[in-house]
This record gives sequence, structure tokens and C-alpha cells, in this order.
Amino acid sequence: MTRLHLFDLDGTLMYGSAAPVEISRQLGLSAEIAALERSFAARETEPHAFSLAAQELWKGLTPAHVRAAFDGSPWLSGIREVWQEIRERGEYCAVISLSPSFFVELLLEWGAHAAHGSVFPEVPFTRQVDMAGILTPEGKVKVADRLCAQFGLSRGDCVAYGDSSTDVALFEAVPHSIAVNARPYLVARATHVYEGRDLREAYQLAGVSRTGVEAS
Repeated sequence: MTRLHLFDLDGTLMYGSAAPVEISRQLGLSAEIAALERSFAARETEPHAFSLAAQELWKGLTPAHVRAAFDGSPWLSGIREVWQEIRERGEYCAVISLSPSFFVELLLEWGAHAAHGSVFPEVPFTRQVDMAGILTPEGKVKVADRLCAQFGLSRGDCVAYGDSSTDVALFEAVPHSIAVNARPYLVARATHVYEGRDLREAYQLAGVSRTGVEAS
């Protein structure tokens, strides 16, 4: 059976942090992004408004900042190993995140078949972010559908990995889901739950894995 593994980024592949947080840390704007993240988590700020505010914060952002943020992020262990095994099994892996595309797409270097984020202009910014390219939680499902069509699969062939309210729509759209270090309301909607810092262990919950033991 061929499957498509769909990974969230913030709080899922990255432990206890998010791409906007790590990017802002490089610019000395941790307090500012923390306030914006709290507003987003409380649903006081929608994805489109969050993206506009984040771009305003990141006026001085350079490619070097982005690379430093990516390299210094608290990633789970075993991401590249899991994606290599997925490829060797003839399956597919993709990242779908509300975070900026210029950061999310760096995960293609680690072996993801696809990486989709909110579409931002190239860094350094010379133009405003286009609101039509900003992903929403419901937009994650649309991206998953496009990937299914690309790979000749259906929603029934998908496994979703996530941690927060932005993953609820996708968890409800696919039959298999793994809550990774997740909020309680997502845990309640997941078929499997994982707490820890090694993606190989979370991946075992999706089925037989050579990265560890056979999942029960």
C-alpha cells in the first residue's frame, strides 16, 4: 500500500517552537513575535493578519538570517531518516505549514517530496505578501488533495502528523493521524498520540518501520 505522510512543521517537526519564532530570534524580536503568536493561538489574529504583521516585523530579514534560523531550530531527531525510509518504501512525504514558504521549502533539502507554506515574497522583501497565497487550516486540506492527485492517491491513503488547532481540519479529512506533542483538543481527534523528541518513534505508530520496532 502506498501512502502519503503529511507533516505539520511548527510544534510538530520542531519541538516547542515555530518558524516565525526562530526567524524573529535572529532579528532580536522574540518578545514581539511572542505577542503575535499568543494572539494567533487565542484566535484573535487570523492567518492573513498574522502574515502581514510578521512581514512588517521582518523588514531587515536576509537569507543569512533565514538559514541561521533553520539550522538552529529545535528539530525532532530522525526527520531525515524517516523521510528516507518513506521514500525507500515507495511512499511519499510532504510538509504543509502555515509558516512562510521561504522557510518551509528548506525541508526539501532533507528529503520531503513536497513542502508547502504560506507564500511569501523572496527575502529580502521588496514587495508585500500576497494574501491569496496565505494558507489557512482549511487550506491545508486543499493542498493535501492536490498532492493526492499528483501522486495518484486519495485521502484514504494519507497519514497526518500535527500538534495544534491548525491541524484539526486535516485530521478530520484523513483516516489516520498522529498527534505529536499536541494540544488536548487535537489529541482527542487523533488515531495515535506521541510525546517525545524523535520522529522515528512517532512514525512507528503509522505502521511497520525499519527505524525502530513494529508498531502495535
